[in-house]
Amino acid sequence: MTGVFTGPSLGEEIQMDEGVEVVAKATRRRFSTPYKRRVLAEAARCTKPGELGALLRREGLYSSHLAAWRAAQARGELAGGTRRRRGPQPKPPAAAADVKRMLQLERENRRLRARAERAEALVEVQKKLSALLHMSDDGSIEAR
Repeated sequence: MTGVFTGPSLGEEIQMDEGVEVVAKATRRRFSTPYKRRVLAEAARCTKPGELGALLRREGLYSSHLAAWRAAQARGELAGGTRRRRGPQPKPPAAAADVKRMLQLERENRRLRARAERAEALVEVQKKLSALLHMSDDGSIEAR
């Protein structure tokens, strides 16, 4: 059945046909590592003009796929059979808690060391002042 609909913004007429299916959202294609290796091996065997293009058309690929896969193969990323996950590597929960505690203790250690150094410096100043004033043990100041 064919219907006529009025466009929402300009009032233009749009012919709709029931035989046409519109996909809501396109999905990104993902290729497995064994598939990439197989296609690269087939592409390497293509020697005659037009064979590589026929391979790409048959597989529904672009030449940029081959270029990216060849670069990945040169880097050694296609050697293993499993896919590597992108992003930072997750840390085990127990190790993460230990690392957090260790960092906390190191911060506290630095803070306490700085406090101890300030206290030692204060004691040194007091000693020098006492030596300058020649204080006696009973608290009276002796003149030079």
